Amino acid sequence: MTANNILVVDDEIGIRELLSEILKDEGYNVKLAENAAAARTHRREARPDLVLLDIWMPDTDGISLLKEWAVSGQLTMPVVMMSGHGTIESAIEATRIGAFDFLEKPISLPKLIATVGKALAGGKALPKTGLTFAHMGRAKVMVELRQRLEQVSRLKLPLLLSGEPGCGFEMVARVVHQKNTAWVTSPDHGWLTTNPFAPLTEAKDGILFLDQVERLNKSEQKGLLQLISKLDKFNVRLIVAASQPLPPLADSGDFDAALLAQLSGVTLRIPGLREHPEDIPDLANTILLQMVEANECPLRQLNVGALNALRNLDWPGNLPMLQNAIKTLALTSLASEITAEDVSRVSREFGLDHGDRSSGHPRIPFDVPLREARERFEYQYFLHHIRREEGNMSRVADKVGLERTHLYRKLKQLGIRPSAKGEENN
Repeated sequence: MTANNILVVDDEIGIRELLSEILKDEGYNVKLAENAAAARTHRREARPDLVLLDIWMPDTDGISLLKEWAVSGQLTMPVVMMSGHGTIESAIEATRIGAFDFLEKPISLPKLIATVGKALAGGKALPKTGLTFAHMGRAKVMVELRQRLEQVSRLKLPLLLSGEPGCGFEMVARVVHQKNTAWVTSPDHGWLTTNPFAPLTEAKDGILFLDQVERLNKSEQKGLLQLISKLDKFNVRLIVAASQPLPPLADSGDFDAALLAQLSGVTLRIPGLREHPEDIPDLANTILLQMVEANECPLRQLNVGALNALRNLDWPGNLPMLQNAIKTLALTSLASEITAEDVSRVSREFGLDHGDRSSGHPRIPFDVPLREARERFEYQYFLHHIRREEGNMSRVADKVGLERTHLYRKLKQLGIRPSAKGEENN
């Protein structure tokens, strides 16, 4: 039987070594990290079976690191917090975020062994993570969307979500869902014709979610209108999603105008990925990390150039397209580090181009800080000249008016690696 892997994170070397000796004597494999930066590195390389995490550390405290792992989707292992200055508030906060338990220093040997055993047993049942709204990013449009969702979360009126295909309707709808209440959905809408009240008992006091309502036929639309009349009786909140604008369909007679009036009292639009490209790097890293941890691909990492390249692509298929592109990169890249060249290869296979296709120029958004806009322009600018000169860096340096050493320094800063062929041409 393979021994469990435990990561001990504590800034005090004496405590790290003591815990290491005890746990190794119990038959566990132990890795040590002296601060949050080292812990991140260990976590990125492989998921430990358990983390013992000190709260008070000089660079980043344990609570902040725990939150960071929770938001990024890396909290897929049990974490036991440790503190010599423990308070009930710290324990409550850690547990709320997702910590398994809390140990107060000095830690007694029996308490340590018992807690580790319980945490490892409980950790085996941790659910597989997927993308949630929290992974969608921190751009202004996403922050404002969350605020609006929180504003309407306690209402009982039907909620209409609109947006492009693949923008994450169900993920957004689940933000409104209250814990410990019913959540009912069905990909098939046929029951709206045969028995429109069928899901109401199951969804009582919770949410009924219907996707792609723009595809409902006339009889299904009639059934949905009937269902709406019974929502209050069962205390059910209806949330529907449409990836095609409904008003034009109502104007043309393809969608019931009375039904539209019932559905659109509270309407929120979900932004597509192209509207918050600054969130794409973190989103891509999360998708890749979850694949690695699920053993769906070898250990892979997106370098800075690859992340910049992904950010500068339009994603007409939104989340499913990005997920498929990351999966293709993870499974077809020839090295553990995925580069901008890999992204360029896969983007051609997906029919994607950098920037605005109509103008032929890079699309630099105006709603980002000047520094980020400048970096995006410089990335596209140097990539353009490297491709134009077929990787000959001497000619690139002449074209852009930089000395070779300065050019290489700038390319490294932007995450652009000239090809080996380009180096040979110099």
